[in-house]
Amino acid sequence: MRVLLTGSSGWLGRFLAPRLRAAGHVVTGLDVAPGVDTDVIGTVADRALIDRIFVERGIEAVIHGGALHKPDIVRYTSQAFIDVNTSGTLNLLEAAVAAKSSRFVFTSTTSLMISSAIREARGDAAVWIDEEMAPLEPRNIYGVTKLAAEQLCRLIHAEHGLPVLILRTSRFFPEDDDTHRTLSGENMKANELLHRRLTVEDAAEGHIVALERAPAIGFGTFILSAPTPFARDEVTALKADAPAVIARHFPDAAELYARRGWQLPATIDRVYDAGLAERVLCFRCAADFATVLDAIRNGAELPFAHDADYVSPKERVSVAP
Repeated sequence: MRVLLTGSSGWLGRFLAPRLRAAGHVVTGLDVAPGVDTDVIGTVADRALIDRIFVERGIEAVIHGGALHKPDIVRYTSQAFIDVNTSGTLNLLEAAVAAKSSRFVFTSTTSLMISSAIREARGDAAVWIDEEMAPLEPRNIYGVTKLAAEQLCRLIHAEHGLPVLILRTSRFFPEDDDTHRTLSGENMKANELLHRRLTVEDAAEGHIVALERAPAIGFGTFILSAPTPFARDEVTALKADAPAVIARHFPDAAELYARRGWQLPATIDRVYDAGLAERVLCFRCAADFATVLDAIRNGAELPFAHDADYVSPKERVSVAP
């Protein structure tokens, strides 16, 4: 298929574009910043550009991974988030309908499911998060605009029948967390694979599977995250004493962590359940917390990327979205 990939210069795009080509697809990469997999420099907010790409490139399918993200809040206005994340998504959806494209995959985020109450860990139990959680109360402009874009996806599918799959990805960024710095970046990423992270390789593979499965499913929203070892009935214990719960599942985790000078999380305030993606999308992440422990145990390379100095391509070239 002739696939339009937005965000082709970004972290996900650099892993996804080669996989698409290896699967036999002809890829047109669109991004505001240059990159090895980017054919067109421009923004999804430019409707005339989007229409031209669909006509000139004969676009048959879309993977919409381009967006302003949570760290961008300090750099861009709320209107910029609306223009890129919401209006830009509508531009692509309407162009796909006009071009009679066969499928549309939208990269969303689990962040839009996190209210201020969840973020501040106010409850006495970890919050079990799956696709049925409601109401959704995003805590910032990033989450608000991504949720609005999801609703546009739902509406376009309902009105025009365009097969659309929404992938709410958990964390896969390579840099350090921009708000929590109590642990080393690698230690924190390893911990998060228990309940709120996946590798970028798995994120890319999930998009490939979604592209293949979209026509058969029609419409769906799926959390993509490493499979958690925990069960719903452990949420209170996870909040009170996470190391004890982890020890039940991984008896040697504390000893393995000690080899690297790492710390297990003292408490866990949320757990993403990716079970629906496994059951319906037929996708399960290859890497999880057990993979991390195996790497430590065997002296192998950790299964996730960490780059404390990573800077988004659009910031390196100072390109406005």
